Amino acid sequence: MIGRLRGTVLEKRPPWLLVDVAGVGYELEISMTTLSALPATGEDVVVFTHLTVRDDAHLLYGFAGERERTLFRALIKVNGVGPRLALAILSGMDEDAFVRSVREDDTKSLTRLPGVGKKTAERLIIEMRDRLPDWEPTGQLISESHTEANHGASLLADAEAALVSLGYKPAEATRMLSGFEHEVSVEAMIKAALARRMAGN
Repeated sequence: MIGRLRGTVLEKRPPWLLVDVAGVGYELEISMTTLSALPATGEDVVVFTHLTVRDDAHLLYGFAGERERTLFRALIKVNGVGPRLALAILSGMDEDAFVRSVREDDTKSLTRLPGVGKKTAERLIIEMRDRLPDWEPTGQLISESHTEANHGASLLADAEAALVSLGYKPAEATRMLSGFEHEVSVEAMIKAALARRMAGN
């Protein structure tokens, strides 16, 4: 099991991250929460990982912190929730917001996430409540100090592609990003779009 990587950020192509570890490039799929916490390309990074082995592939998922990985591992144990949906959930809200939604039976917030309908939201609340008895909020916000300046049409296209990969339809992704074309990075655009979506706008 690969549980942790320390290396250099080679490429950030949401939702993918490429990390060089002693000359070996590891490709990881990450949430937008982790993406916003990553250092710039060329800088050192430590990523916590979860390896999924399938008949046709070995898939590596990366997380900026152990709390996010812990929640990811709990989510994929829920009936009907696979790694892709778990990452979409973690992209749409941070760990504390998700736990709060579960504890407060807030299906409305959960159904704003891509791929989460009413039945899935209810299942998440029922099955996750008993798995989070000791979860305490950190009161911390994800830092945006590591975002990169990457202007232009390619930035918007990358942000749209990332949202589509999370389960949003292309037209919906375009609508979510409207007005955020001048953000300084893909990470900032995605974060702003997701915040708008969770606010119900």
